[in-house]
Amino acid sequence: MPPAGEIGEAPAAPCCSERADERKDVEEKSDINITALVGNEQVNEDADNGDLPSYVSAFIEKEVGNDLKSLRKLDKLIEQMTENKMQLEEQVLTISSEIPKRIQSALKNAEESKQFLNQFMEQETHLFSSINSHLLTAQPWMEDLGAMIDQIEEIERHLAYLKWISQIEELSDNIQQYLMTNNVPEAASTLVYMAELDIKLQESSCTHLLAFMRATVKFWHKILKDKLTSDFEEILAQLHWPFITPPQSQTVGLSRPATAPEIYTNLETLFCQLLKLQTSDELLTEPKQLPEKYCLPASPSVILPLQIMLTPLQKRFRYHFRGNRQTNVISKPEWYLAQVLMWIGNHTQFLDEKIQPILDKVGTSVNARLEFSRGLMMLVLEKLAADIPCLLYDDNLFCHLVDEVLLFERELHSVYGYPGTFANCMHILSEETCFQRWLTVERKFALQKMDSMLSSEAAWISQYKDITDVDEMKVPDCAETFMTLLLVITDRYKNLPTASRKLQFLELQKDLVDDFRIRLTQVMKEETRASLGFRYCAILNAVNYISTVLADWADNVFFLQLQQAALEVFAENNTLSKLQLGQLASMESSVFDDMINLLERLKHDMLTRQVDHVFREVKEAAKLYKKERWLSLPSQAEQAVMSLSSSACPLLLTLRDRSLQLEQQLCFSLFKIFWQMLVEKLDVYIYQEIILANHFNEGGAAQLQFDMTRNLFPLFSHYCKRPENYFKHVKEACIVLNLNVGSALLLKDVLQSASGKPATEALNEVGIYKLAQQDVEILLNLRTNWPNTGK
Repeated sequence: MPPAGEIGEAPAAPCCSERADERKDVEEKSDINITALVGNEQVNEDADNGDLPSYVSAFIEKEVGNDLKSLRKLDKLIEQMTENKMQLEEQVLTISSEIPKRIQSALKNAEESKQFLNQFMEQETHLFSSINSHLLTAQPWMEDLGAMIDQIEEIERHLAYLKWISQIEELSDNIQQYLMTNNVPEAASTLVYMAELDIKLQESSCTHLLAFMRATVKFWHKILKDKLTSDFEEILAQLHWPFITPPQSQTVGLSRPATAPEIYTNLETLFCQLLKLQTSDELLTEPKQLPEKYCLPASPSVILPLQIMLTPLQKRFRYHFRGNRQTNVISKPEWYLAQVLMWIGNHTQFLDEKIQPILDKVGTSVNARLEFSRGLMMLVLEKLAADIPCLLYDDNLFCHLVDEVLLFERELHSVYGYPGTFANCMHILSEETCFQRWLTVERKFALQKMDSMLSSEAAWISQYKDITDVDEMKVPDCAETFMTLLLVITDRYKNLPTASRKLQFLELQKDLVDDFRIRLTQVMKEETRASLGFRYCAILNAVNYISTVLADWADNVFFLQLQQAALEVFAENNTLSKLQLGQLASMESSVFDDMINLLERLKHDMLTRQVDHVFREVKEAAKLYKKERWLSLPSQAEQAVMSLSSSACPLLLTLRDRSLQLEQQLCFSLFKIFWQMLVEKLDVYIYQEIILANHFNEGGAAQLQFDMTRNLFPLFSHYCKRPENYFKHVKEACIVLNLNVGSALLLKDVLQSASGKPATEALNEVGIYKLAQQDVEILLNLRTNWPNTGK
């Protein structure tokens, strides 16, 4: 190892410090080895504390102690300690020689890095100075070059401008030459190319060039369109277009059938050539648009050949249904709507068989029949937009118009397959002023209809009362008519183009349901005194029917879509709580839930009133039965045959008569709720007022059981298989009262000495599941037939 002086003064202190640390490590490692050999916990603690004398003393005391024979171990201990010492010294020497070398290498690397950094700094300063000098020198050149580039760009723009003009003139000359040689197809193709160039130039700021291009396209488009239109109309005239009569009586067969193929060939040729002018026609002609307030969907213009084919029909429509013509009667919208449907029907076959193949051959996706219908539909929309303001405040005329428009829309969509995404009459009816008027009129006529249906003599009579299979719900005529009214309203508005308009109609329907519910409630209050009467039951059937139908509608796809739309509206307006929004989103609730809940509450109140009425009669009829002398009745052995208690007859007759009466007047689901509610009250009443209020000897208990199981329970066997399950208190009380004496004594002892699970098991063994342990003990105490001995 080199002397400390060769390393230098700076590293000397770290080296000495390192050696001191290493020496300490050696001592600690030596201590650890000794500890490992000895394995004594106390020695380990002394070594950790650095108390070397104590450590050595403890070590010798442990190894030698007072036993002189232990001195024989000293040779091995000395040998082992010497070997450990040599190993530790070698480790110390190795570490002491490596550390200075590492420090010297690190210092050398740092010095070299510093020199490199200084060199880079000098190079950077030199380069910065050179770049600044070069920029100053090149600045005049850059200014001159920039001016030259600007001139070149200006010349290029002029050159491009001249090239465009030259190209336009060249295309114009080509079209002229094609027309001079009667080469119309090539002239049309060239015009298409020119129109495409016009479209590309729209982003240019060269207004004069754009104007020149547009004027040239317009010039040649007019010439070509006029020529082709004239030829096309001539061909159509030979085909007797348009077809005013139905397809069966059309004479499209030409005077000379031999020329028909030639005419259809010319028709196809001209049709295709006119199709080529579609691009330039859309460029030059702005399609007629109705005001934005009607929110019509964006759609392209009708293709040019079909525009020409529609022209004579458009002239006829405007001639007959505008101005002072006798056919233009504002109260007869069905005239022009039927005319348009007839025209569509008359031309469908020709369009499908002759025009559609041409379009398919060209490769366009246009449907000839739908395009033709779309062109005629624009006439209807214009007519409606003009007529509606004139009859907006005449309820009868306006309602008639809406009815005719809805019939027209239905036939147009169902018969002729007109898509709902195209512009249609519902967009006109959805305009704000017209739509609000429609809602008002719809509400007015619906309320009038409700007045008439409730005041009708047959309002509370079922139309199907004589047909058992159909009359399961026993629906009165007014309720069925009302739900039919709601269904008709749904059919009227379900094709509206926007969800917001549909939701407004849905609110109208909910208002009508609520109004009808209030009217039913008013009539019901008038019939409260006769809660078992025919009209009261009919009202209850009506409430149940409306609630059931609304619950079915809630699962209808149309109303589920409205529910989703309502969810989005409520979320935007924050009109519902997060819980309500979550219920709507998860379909836990429906758009009719509020109405259904109100109807269900009314139904429950009415049923409760009926049950209470019958129950009062039953209690009145049971007065004698309550006073029966259960304590002194003869036992079963003393009677030849068990018979019904005479005091129970009024009770059972009342139950039978009222049950039959309501079974005939209420629908099955309502009557099921009724008798179950009644039985629940009756079970508690008999148990509390008759059984618990009396004591029973053996004969009395047997008579009670006979009256209940053989007479009362069977009254309800027609409505369920096991009626006794609805009289659990009475049934189990009879079991307790009729246990034989031994079983009763045993049960009594068990109940008095145990509780919890043992008592419950004992009760279950004898068939007691409903009654509590205390109730059974009370019942056992009501028995009088106990033996003289025992408790």
